[in-house]
Amino acid sequence: MGDPRNVAHAKKVSQEKHHKEKHAPKAGPAPSQRPKNVQTEKKEAAPVAESTAPKAEAPKPTPPVEPTQLEKSLVVLSKLKELEFHSRANIEKLAELSLTIEEELKQKKFAEAIGAVYSAQDAFQSKIVKLIEDYEAECTRLRPPG
Repeated sequence: MGDPRNVAHAKKVSQEKHHKEKHAPKAGPAPSQRPKNVQTEKKEAAPVAESTAPKAEAPKPTPPVEPTQLEKSLVVLSKLKELEFHSRANIEKLAELSLTIEEELKQKKFAEAIGAVYSAQDAFQSKIVKLIEDYEAECTRLRPPG
């Protein structure tokens, strides 16, 4: 058997060829061999079909669907919650590292530095939790009654 890449390529080519043949016009005489009156009948039939199609579509205008303010706000809320989740995970990791640096490695100067990072992450955590609470209240306000 040949190289698997060649086999895969040959399979892909044959599938594409089969797909093109499937969607090609049905077999019949070549365009130059068709009687002229058949072509004119087809051309006349097409405009009639086209003229009725727009009338059928006119009553149902379908404007592009834009997400509402609530839907967009819920996406933002979801992303804020994701940030809060990662923030909580960072705090846990920083606490573990702090213990390792202070107690196992006895590196006091780095323990202070990681303590400062922990404090900053804790402040971020507090602020994002408050923001999420406020934003959830806004999303609730945007929800239609019912």
